Amino acid sequence: MTPEQVLAEPARVLTQQQRESYFEGGYVSVESLIPQELIDRLNEVTAVFVERSRSVTRSGDDYDVADGHGPDSPRIRRLKMPDRLHDTYWEFATGLIADVAADLVGPDVVFHHSKLNFKWDAGSDDVKWHQDIQFYPHTNYSPLTIGTYLADTGMDDGPLMVIPGSHDGPLFDQYDEEGNWIGCLSAEDSATVDVGRVEYLTGPAGSITAHNCRTVHGSPPTSRPSGRPLLLNAYASADAFPYTAHPQPTRNTGKVIRGQPARWAHHDPRPCLIPPDWSGGYESIFAAQDEEG
Repeated sequence: MTPEQVLAEPARVLTQQQRESYFEGGYVSVESLIPQELIDRLNEVTAVFVERSRSVTRSGDDYDVADGHGPDSPRIRRLKMPDRLHDTYWEFATGLIADVAADLVGPDVVFHHSKLNFKWDAGSDDVKWHQDIQFYPHTNYSPLTIGTYLADTGMDDGPLMVIPGSHDGPLFDQYDEEGNWIGCLSAEDSATVDVGRVEYLTGPAGSITAHNCRTVHGSPPTSRPSGRPLLLNAYASADAFPYTAHPQPTRNTGKVIRGQPARWAHHDPRPCLIPPDWSGGYESIFAAQDEEG
């Protein structure tokens, strides 16, 4: 669907002004949208997985761990694909924020993936400037990611940062000069980012962010040992079809969670960079940006 077609559909959760702002800037944030009771449930489940990670010695199918992770100091960079690990995460992914997704991609919504990222005051836990769609090209650019802050997130907690309007700009090459996938902009391309226009999306627990798959974004390092959990769920319009292997598919990948399956694919004429072949597995953006293995 085109933005005009999406905006012609009745809003479910967001205001029309918020929807228009998303299409104009490539992102939108809403403070305290998720009820505290639901945030508490998510945090209870998350605490269980953090506790279980104490016995994990290296990154694997469920966890991506940071340097210094151990039994006495669990430092998880990512809980991978939480939608498959606990019903609470999947119920959340198909609940209120699925309606938010419908407000931004149209009434027919497909689930793409989920992840739960943390920051642990490691000093180097920034996420470099990047765009998402190069990780998983689709026939159009409707895919988006909705983040939910499970804890209060201010400037000291490494909030999401975006470049407004960058979704209408170029797609950047996220390989290095040797042809290795690094999952971020090169130093040269990063130097072209107008940092004077950066928006930092802070907010109390229960706030959400939504950014388009073309939007240039990242996050600064945290300066507090808070763990800053950010639950991320990605969706697409049902008429957006992937044409490369999914980086980390689950049993829920590709499920239509609002509306109906598409009978016609919508094709955006703008080209997209092709990532490596993910069919053999994928570690995480942290591993790629840190050039681990």
